[in-house]
Amino acid sequence: MSEIEIRDDRAAGRLEAIGGGEVVGRVEYFLLEAPERALVPVHTVVEPAHEGRGIAGSLARELYAVARREGVVVAPLCPYVVKWAERHPDQAPAAGPELLRAAKEWLAAHPERF
Repeated sequence: MSEIEIRDDRAAGRLEAIGGGEVVGRVEYFLLEAPERALVPVHTVVEPAHEGRGIAGSLARELYAVARREGVVVAPLCPYVVKWAERHPDQAPAAGPELLRAAKEWLAAHPERF
């Protein structure tokens, strides 16, 4: 994989993978406040020309690293992040059912966000 920089655009709710000066992939997320603070990834997108280079996995790994640094949980709704977490339980602690339910309810109440 060529050199990829990952940056967190918290205001936009995106973790972006930058390669060659352009955004080549992203995880779109929101910050849930209750029942506890959590990062909630909703979509993972990698530009077609950059697929198969491990970018999505790098984004998922960094999302969990951001959560660890901030002392929050990740409540994944994005199918890719869910599968990644299942394959990497040592890096991706599972979110509880109440938290996942709250994340789904927030998303349903804010359809314009994604």
